[in-house]
Amino acid sequence: MLTDEQLNELLASTESDRIERTISTAKTVKFREAICSFANDMPGHGKPGYLLIGINDDGTLNTGVQITDQLMQDFASYRDDGHILPQPMMKVFKQSHPDGGEFLVVEVQPSDLPPVRHDGRIDIRVGPRRARANESEERRLIERRSACFRTFDITPCPDATLEELDLEAFQNTYRRDAVDPEVIKENNRELSLQLAALRFYHLGSNCPTNAGAIVFGKDPLAYFPGAYVQYVRYDGETLADEVEEQKQFTGNLMVLLRELDSFVKGRFTQKPVKTTALREHLVWDYPEDAVRELLMNAVLHRDYQSNQPARFYQFSNRIEIQNPGGLYGDARPENFPRVNDYRNPVLAEAMAVLGYANRFGRGVARAQKLLEENGSPVVTFNLETTHFLATIQKHPDR
Repeated sequence: MLTDEQLNELLASTESDRIERTISTAKTVKFREAICSFANDMPGHGKPGYLLIGINDDGTLNTGVQITDQLMQDFASYRDDGHILPQPMMKVFKQSHPDGGEFLVVEVQPSDLPPVRHDGRIDIRVGPRRARANESEERRLIERRSACFRTFDITPCPDATLEELDLEAFQNTYRRDAVDPEVIKENNRELSLQLAALRFYHLGSNCPTNAGAIVFGKDPLAYFPGAYVQYVRYDGETLADEVEEQKQFTGNLMVLLRELDSFVKGRFTQKPVKTTALREHLVWDYPEDAVRELLMNAVLHRDYQSNQPARFYQFSNRIEIQNPGGLYGDARPENFPRVNDYRNPVLAEAMAVLGYANRFGRGVARAQKLLEENGSPVVTFNLETTHFLATIQKHPDR
């Protein structure tokens, strides 16, 4: 909730670049643009921006706007729906108006990882209006970020060079999906600046970031020896049983995810199971989409500073997916999976751009739902400080 002083400022100010008022509840694109521009904090206030829904331009309450729980959920979903990258830090809450009634507040904090993009465009505030960032403004946002990197994936990787990245994959595949086509068409920026704008290059250190080396490196194992997935299928229920199949998934993140995704498809089978004397339905031994979600989760949330790989072990009665690195940040055993945090936010953004994460923070919940619909036991978790283990039991009728 806002203090009385904050509330008076938000309602009274008419020219602030930290405030936008609207009486519309349906301009989805405009709302995302506003959130993106506040997250970029182009003026450098270091203070949150506010989108006020249900407030007229003069600060009075518009009684025609109904602030429902569904409306709050709609606005809260803008944080996780993948249109704004990296994820904005924001809160959505109802606020009482001094004249009576309520309006909706979307409070957006300045991002630690600018520039923030909305559908591939960098929106900023120029006084009370929104605009698209030009080249010099984009560079200012990049330089601001480089002074405050906080996560492993945004940290410079001094052992890597620009020549050791697959720049063709960046230009022809990744950039096409990450950046608006009009921006690409008019883009005269040098390649290092383009990479830096997407957090894959550190201009101050003149080298790729760890994320750049992981996503586009020609040989990521040269910098991160554990950056691969190890698959083993056992003919039994223990590690002591005979190994029937094994495979290592290596390469940069673009290659690894594509090969892992292809491997999971068709790996598991469906079988008809009778529900009544006259009716049957198909069940998976393991729902492939649930396995895929948990594998992607392991690749994303793993600790890339560990020399241990992510493990994908298939036994005769279960699948175990284990990644080095326990829960991170605000996520705790007592609040998991309700609360989610990212050890590797730039990699999370990359996986969303590449189509391996449609919404943030939903992988575990989606996997559980798919298992439930299949009639399978729910996935269980072993949450240790050094690793994260997910166990999927085989369907009892398979």
